[in-house]
Amino acid sequence: MAKGANPLRRVAVDPEVPMDVANLFRQRGPLLSRIRAGWSPEPPAATTKVPAGVLQAFAAASGGLLVSLLLVKMGQVVLFVFSLLVFVVFVGLLAARDADPLEGESADHELYGHARWYEGRYLLPEDFDQGAGQLLGRAQRAVDSVLGSRVNAMGMLDDMRNAVMLPAQEWEIARLLAKLSALRSEHRELAYGGSTPEVAAALAPLERALAGSEAAVVARVEALERYAGHVAEAERALNAHEQIEVLRARLPRYEELLAESGADAFAVPELDHLAQDAGRLEQALRDSVRSAHEAFRHLDGPPSG
Repeated sequence: MAKGANPLRRVAVDPEVPMDVANLFRQRGPLLSRIRAGWSPEPPAATTKVPAGVLQAFAAASGGLLVSLLLVKMGQVVLFVFSLLVFVVFVGLLAARDADPLEGESADHELYGHARWYEGRYLLPEDFDQGAGQLLGRAQRAVDSVLGSRVNAMGMLDDMRNAVMLPAQEWEIARLLAKLSALRSEHRELAYGGSTPEVAAALAPLERALAGSEAAVVARVEALERYAGHVAEAERALNAHEQIEVLRARLPRYEELLAESGADAFAVPELDHLAQDAGRLEQALRDSVRSAHEAFRHLDGPPSG
């Protein structure tokens, strides 16, 4: 597949993968590529290091034993037995709380284990040719734009559905583009160096199938971008509405100043229309949100394998 600068924003991950694992994959994409190519972490080295929790527990037990011996010398046998039991429980709790994690559970080993377990449920930049990478980058930008918007965070959109459907859309687009990239690569190898008229005739319908599949994925990406565009309009309307509301709240101070200065008769008409502007912007905001909802419904489509 074509190499070079890849416009992907992140590793594409199946939304069914646990969130903590998916975030790890996105943060450590280059190492995932190395694991895919055959790299594996070194086995954990043997160690004789005593965990800090055990040392603390030993120190506490030693102090407790010393106190208990002093109590025995003083003839307080019952108190000795009680104190000894208390310190045994204390030592066990302290050791359990402060025990170091198992050796070898390093970040690299953790990633390696997850990469093997979830093989096939994440896609890396090398899974996409240049055209596919550009399309997926566009889809990821649209998804990020919607999920990062204030109108989504404020619940003005269907934020719960966005949180579920948009990552699923991104993964489905990534999955289709990876298959398309692989088939295009195989197709180029078949057509490399020229072919007979018979082979060219056989390849033609395959080329049309590739082009049709790409057009279908492009339509999905454009639908995502249209939705993101409507959300951006709603975001702009929200910002303008908030600014006008601030100005409207300050309007009485301006009117008071004009009255006190005797200039109220010369007030500019825009001051009188400020409340109307706020009303129009509020309607524009509602219209933008409604348009975003309409665009969102166009994202629903028949599933494709």
